[in-house]
Amino acid sequence: MNITKFAPSIYKKSIFDINYKLLKEKGIKCLIFDFDNTISSVYKKDTPIKNLKLLETLKKDFRIIIVSNNFKRKIKPICDKINIDFISFALKPLSCSFKRVLKKYNLSKNEICIIGDQLMSDILGGNLFGSMTILIDPLSAKDLKVTKLNRFIENKIINKLEKNNILKRGKYYE
Repeated sequence: MNITKFAPSIYKKSIFDINYKLLKEKGIKCLIFDFDNTISSVYKKDTPIKNLKLLETLKKDFRIIIVSNNFKRKIKPICDKINIDFISFALKPLSCSFKRVLKKYNLSKNEICIIGDQLMSDILGGNLFGSMTILIDPLSAKDLKVTKLNRFIENKIINKLEKNNILKRGKYYE
């Protein structure tokens, strides 16, 4: 596989560092956020209030959807709290969940942006689908057990991306 398939369109430290005004100017109408370690820390019960407030604010300009490989019982209470849609057990990097979003909301691939903390699921999935992608640093160093293998592979990919001057961990760009 071509290593550039793992390179995000934009790389930022957190969801708070993303220039949402620029995304809107580029025609983005829908923001698809990953959940674990993007919106909420993996092993903390409560999602940070400031993260929920940001999503609430973004709803004024974008359709906000959580697309996560995690289970419904983990995601639904948070999404219900701020009245946003979600897709659980999304099977990223497969594109089936992204296709569901396009069909349900009558969007095109260039009108959505996929935001997450993992190259192996969020960024690869979004790039293979043909949409804009934004990588952020994980909220926590702790991951789900299943994610640890992804992180191991991800570190090898990042090393290759760094060797090719495509992406460097901690060097943010848009």
